[in-house]
Amino acid sequence: MVDYKVKDISLAEEGRMLIDYAEKHMPVLMHLREKYSESKPLKGMRISGCLHVTKETAVLVETLRACGAQVAWSGCNPLSTNDKVAAALAANDIPVFAWHGLSKDEYYWCIEQTLKIEPTLTLDDGADLIFTLHNKRDDLIPNLYGGSEETTTGVIRVRAMAEDGALKYPIMAVNDAQTKHMFDNVYGTGQSSFDGVLRASAILIAGKTVVIGGYGYCGRGLATRAKGLGADVIVTEVDPVRALQARMDGYRVMPMSKAAKEGDLFITATGMKDVITGEHMKVMKDGAILGNAGHYNVEINEPDLMAMSKGKKRVRHALDEYELKDGRRIYLLGEGRLVNLVAAEGHPSEVMDLSFAGQLNAMIWLAKNGKGLKPAVYEFPEELDKETALAKLETMGIKIDKWTPEQEAYARAYAEGT
Repeated sequence: MVDYKVKDISLAEEGRMLIDYAEKHMPVLMHLREKYSESKPLKGMRISGCLHVTKETAVLVETLRACGAQVAWSGCNPLSTNDKVAAALAANDIPVFAWHGLSKDEYYWCIEQTLKIEPTLTLDDGADLIFTLHNKRDDLIPNLYGGSEETTTGVIRVRAMAEDGALKYPIMAVNDAQTKHMFDNVYGTGQSSFDGVLRASAILIAGKTVVIGGYGYCGRGLATRAKGLGADVIVTEVDPVRALQARMDGYRVMPMSKAAKEGDLFITATGMKDVITGEHMKVMKDGAILGNAGHYNVEINEPDLMAMSKGKKRVRHALDEYELKDGRRIYLLGEGRLVNLVAAEGHPSEVMDLSFAGQLNAMIWLAKNGKGLKPAVYEFPEELDKETALAKLETMGIKIDKWTPEQEAYARAYAEGT
């Protein structure tokens, strides 16, 4: 097995400083590292991981190893790897295969390298590792205790596999943990996506009309941050309940065909392709900016944009200007990929502390229980969710109430009426 492949190993010292900084802002994960450093509940486990190579991910990777696991890692997006962090992991004897700017072939080559350890557990963000195992290395599946999936899009894909009878090993939907989707997706996506938008474009959000494609947890976070920055917010949806919720939350709701005429900045977060197509681009304002906060780069139809254009140029970091044949300009953020990771640094460490504590607990739970499970998608255990939330509250110096014995008895009673 190749030891590693990164952009430049000489960046390791700078990457180590980034990781050390993240550790100081991830107290729950560091607490779990200390807690399990002696008992090593992952001893004997081999974990193949496919998740954005950021400073926060590095803290998770090194925690998994401190818990006894052998680990090999790749990124889950061609443009999201921090090359300094990748170099630091490689210098710490972790087989990492990731660099910023991967081609599609290189991307899947990196994933395949992590499978050479013959994993017993997988840790995924977007399900590309899961797909690769099923499509190219199903000979490794009998070794697997289970896997975890980090993101909404990946969970949707894996559930579809399970429904079709195509899933061959158990997967835990870490994304569906309350301490993940209610915090990472809402607060993390909301803040980090606008961080990416601002770094790439340097525009003023106040006074702009911002169109949010989708009102799931990520869309809600985006809409809240846009509103807080002074924007007029429009939400587009296909789900009537979510559309109604967006309206009750104070946002304008309309189809994308209508919103396309009004928007200054568009951010999609749906997990679905063709949220914005050439038909929408035809009626957009001169200077409209398009960005995506969903996992895959299919939400904004970039081939449609290219077909409408007579020229394209990179005008700022992670910002491309398309000059349309009719003279208008449309700007695309981060090549239509995750704007928070391509144009910025991803979610803040404090929110990833919760998500990655969930991932660690999922790995430990699967190592203990996975071999007895049928191939299916499993919910994150509620007791682990509460433990994670309590640990985070403690690190914030916050205490909460507990039920008295009398209240516990009352909660189980059914004889008492009014």
